[in-house]
Amino acid sequence: MPAAIVPHRRRRAVESDEDDTADETNGTPSAQPPSSGKRVRLNTNGDASSPPRNPVLPDSYAAEPNGLTRKDHSGVYQPGSIVRVKLTNFVTYTSAEFFPGPSLNMVIGPNGTGKSTLVCAICLGLGWGPQHLGRAKDVAEYVKHGCQEAIIEIELAADPKRQRKNPVISRQIKRQGSKSQFFIDGKPSPLKGVLDLARSFSVQIDNLCQFLPQDKVCEFAALSPVELLHSTQRAAAPEQMLEWHEILKQLRGEQKRVLGLQAHDKEGLANLEARQQGQRADVDRMRERAQIEQRVEMLEKARPFAHYRQARLQVQDAKQRKKDALTALKKLEDEVQPSLRAVNRKQDYRHKVDQVARERRHAVEKAEAAAEKLLTQQQKIQDKIADFQKELAFERESFKKRTEDVPRIKGQITRFKKQMEEKPVDFDPASYNEQIREKTRERRERDIQISELQQTQRDVTAQGRERNEWIARARGQLESLDSQSGQQVNKLRHISRETANAWEWVQNHQDMFEKHVYGPPIVECSVKEKEYCDSIESVFQKNDLLAFTCQTKADFKKLQDQLYGTMRLADITIRTYTGSLDQFRPPVTEIEMHRLGFDGWVLNYVEGPEPVLSMLCGECRIHQTGISKRDTTDEQYAVIETSPVSSWVTSRFSYQITRRREYGAGATSTRVRDIKRAQVWTSQPVDTGAKRELQQNIAGWADELAACKQQINEAQSKITELREEIVRIDDEKKVLEDEKGAKQRAQQIFNALPTKLAQEEEKLAELQNLGAEVKRRCNDIKDKSNRMVLEKGAHLMRYTAAVEALRDLHIGFFQAEIVLIEATSEVEILSERNTAVKNMLEEKRREVQEVVRETDTISKEAKALLEECKRILAEDEGPIQEFLNSLPETQTPEELENEIESEKMRIGLLNDGNPDAIEQFEQRQKKIDRLKDKLADMDQKLADLDHGITEVREKWEPELDALVQKISDAFSHNFEKIGCAGQVGVHKDEDFDQWAIQIQVKFREHEPLTILDSHRQSGGERAVSTIFYLMSLQSLARAPFRVVDEINQGMDPRNERMVHERMVDIACAEHTSQYFLITPKLLHDLKYDRRMRVMCVVSGEYMPTDYREVDFSRCVQVLKKGVGVAG
Repeated sequence: MPAAIVPHRRRRAVESDEDDTADETNGTPSAQPPSSGKRVRLNTNGDASSPPRNPVLPDSYAAEPNGLTRKDHSGVYQPGSIVRVKLTNFVTYTSAEFFPGPSLNMVIGPNGTGKSTLVCAICLGLGWGPQHLGRAKDVAEYVKHGCQEAIIEIELAADPKRQRKNPVISRQIKRQGSKSQFFIDGKPSPLKGVLDLARSFSVQIDNLCQFLPQDKVCEFAALSPVELLHSTQRAAAPEQMLEWHEILKQLRGEQKRVLGLQAHDKEGLANLEARQQGQRADVDRMRERAQIEQRVEMLEKARPFAHYRQARLQVQDAKQRKKDALTALKKLEDEVQPSLRAVNRKQDYRHKVDQVARERRHAVEKAEAAAEKLLTQQQKIQDKIADFQKELAFERESFKKRTEDVPRIKGQITRFKKQMEEKPVDFDPASYNEQIREKTRERRERDIQISELQQTQRDVTAQGRERNEWIARARGQLESLDSQSGQQVNKLRHISRETANAWEWVQNHQDMFEKHVYGPPIVECSVKEKEYCDSIESVFQKNDLLAFTCQTKADFKKLQDQLYGTMRLADITIRTYTGSLDQFRPPVTEIEMHRLGFDGWVLNYVEGPEPVLSMLCGECRIHQTGISKRDTTDEQYAVIETSPVSSWVTSRFSYQITRRREYGAGATSTRVRDIKRAQVWTSQPVDTGAKRELQQNIAGWADELAACKQQINEAQSKITELREEIVRIDDEKKVLEDEKGAKQRAQQIFNALPTKLAQEEEKLAELQNLGAEVKRRCNDIKDKSNRMVLEKGAHLMRYTAAVEALRDLHIGFFQAEIVLIEATSEVEILSERNTAVKNMLEEKRREVQEVVRETDTISKEAKALLEECKRILAEDEGPIQEFLNSLPETQTPEELENEIESEKMRIGLLNDGNPDAIEQFEQRQKKIDRLKDKLADMDQKLADLDHGITEVREKWEPELDALVQKISDAFSHNFEKIGCAGQVGVHKDEDFDQWAIQIQVKFREHEPLTILDSHRQSGGERAVSTIFYLMSLQSLARAPFRVVDEINQGMDPRNERMVHERMVDIACAEHTSQYFLITPKLLHDLKYDRRMRVMCVVSGEYMPTDYREVDFSRCVQVLKKGVGVAG
């Protein structure tokens, strides 16, 4: 069980109210000195069994023969620093407890023992999430395997101004549901309360300058100078400096935005003003044209007024002429009145005579209608008499015909009686039905047998067709064994039968896809030179050689559904690649490639379709994998190790280099594998076993095909026999049915004879009684006919009287017509005599009517013009009224029209131009005015922003310069201690979000200071610079503790020793914050300080179940004896 080896009793902080007594006789820093080789194994007496050649403990530690105790050199914990960490079922720990010191704490131990687990515990225990660790994303994954919950307990040093005892934060992590519960001093607390408490001590777990876990080292190294400035301010500057910086960035951003808008608006204003000036002459001309057009419009509106004035004068003149005409008519009527009275009297007499003639004509017409009606009734009576005569003749004829049927009916009765005496043969229908059903069953059985034989024929035919297909496919495979492609398909089938089946389906269904789908590289690709087959084939995995290549996502989805879903194949690999082969470039030039000892790249020796090669480049990087027939020498390997090439193959070995850039350029590992013989792209002879197997299969399937044909022929013979039996059965069945039908009909006829006999006897009786009935009906018809004859005589007398009366009315009507003719003649004579007078009077009346009509027409026109004038005045009362007042009162419509034509001619002389030009000109002028106002507001806003930036910058920049200067002084001092030079400055940009930390270093005597980046310095030099920068923040940091995990992994021994010495000096100085350094290894004879504490994390076969049983003080004493320094 991994465990942290710590003193088994802890000492409470000075501020704690708890009992602070502790057994200090065994107290020792929890440190295990590093060894140069294997660890010293203790014997049963506690002595070292074999002392190492080199000292185990540094000289600085040996100077204190009795070691150090926490009582003597523990120092004072800064508020918020970590006093104790206790873990239960957390990651690798079942139960462990750490007691870090107030200054430098070095956590050491082999890889995998749980050093970084302490870092995880600090992060999660103080309320931050796993995303700040760069490891597992779910807190449930930090619970030890096999356990359901983990507990983290962290004791922080109290702030005497706020707390009486050290606050203890606990976090309980549940695996189920990935839930957490927090406690402060044993009381439940929300996450916000824990974070508020931690932040009250300025704890910044999310700041890489304070908290740098192992998996975040690369992220810190990748911080841009701008991000580094932000993190530095968070770690070492007062909180208001970050606020000032954010305000400056916001103000500058707003200033840039306003300046951009201002420039854009100024440019727009200049363009608008230029366009306005260029269009002004055209607009003036258009305005003049618009004024003339407006006058023409007003003149056209004035037309109804001119016409109304003219119409009003015409109405007055017409009224006067109407009055004169009426006066003349009245005078003429008075003069001709006596002559007209005689004519009027004759006309009155003629009118009365005409009235009498009309009345007599009406009486004649009425009498004619009555006589016509009587004549119609007389005709109807005559028709009825004729109908009775026809009915009587019909009755007599019917009786005569029916009496002729009596001999026939008597003959039928005699025949029926004779047939009833002859009884038919007995008939058993059930027997016949049973025989017919039996024949039907026999027929059905034969039909079923035929159907079964036909189904057998179909099944056997399908089997034969399948055998034919198998034989054809096998013969094709047999022929393909002699070709290269056929051999490759055969190899594909041996490697993966499912992939071969899928390839066969794809070949037969290429038309289903948007683009061509390529098969596995085994069948699509080949090696150009056979001597490279072994090397090239070693580059690929089995899935790479079996992968199908699709060129679109839709084809990928369709093929996936078919192979995995419909065909349910498992050993299938499908890949999609839409890129071009041209985008894959080798990592070095051709000259550099030959210098590295390569013949070329794997891609150069593989040929096949471009999409398949692109897929292999993307998946297997064959464009970056070198190939050579010769083995790689040590010199070539050394050069390749520092080149961009990560993999290559020779005739015997395959090489793969893995680089961990977070540990520097030297952190590499190489995997070498033996090359196996190629199995896919080979020139092996034809597989005789496969050929023999195919020939045997063809022979076997041919025998089965012959058997199928024989079985089909036998079935056909049987069907023919059965059909002949069906014909015989049908004939026998028909004979039975005919015999049954004849007997059945004879029986039915015999059974119907009594009924038919009774019917004929009844008919005979009816005919015998029919004579009396017919005589009675004939007498009735004669009576009705006689009555109609009498009625006809009465109607004839009435008709004769009506004709006499009509004759008298005609005589009176003719007399009235004669008198009317005489009266009309007299009127015409008198009228002819007064024709001249009447013509004169009619002419005068026509003149009066014409004058009246003319007056009415002119009045209506004048009224319409008046209404039009009123409408125009109502629509545009002010301008039109003023314009009308300006016109001459005596202006005629003709004069008005002449003026309109004159103004239109002036319009024609002016170019019409753009009809929207004036509106555009005015709209543009409004935009110009708005832009001027907007630019004035922007000038004022920019002045306010300049003032705000200056005010905040005057507070922020001096403090930033002072802070960076302190960091630079400490940074330079650190570099001076190791014989190098360095400084830190601030890159000041016009944009405050581009201000950045600028680190300059010099590691060699004769070179200048250069900016720290990944191009000029090595990985170890960058690591040294990074740790020195972090140490430079130590005395300035507001955070109570800092954590750095495995920052020394990329350093060479010299740099590591120098960095360690400076770290001890800085982290162990008075009044500095707590520091954690986690590392899996240390050099020998490193500097040691009384204030530092070394915590050794160990695990292995000798760890006791209870970690408190380990006494590190005794271990140190044994080690001291082993090296001869025991006191």
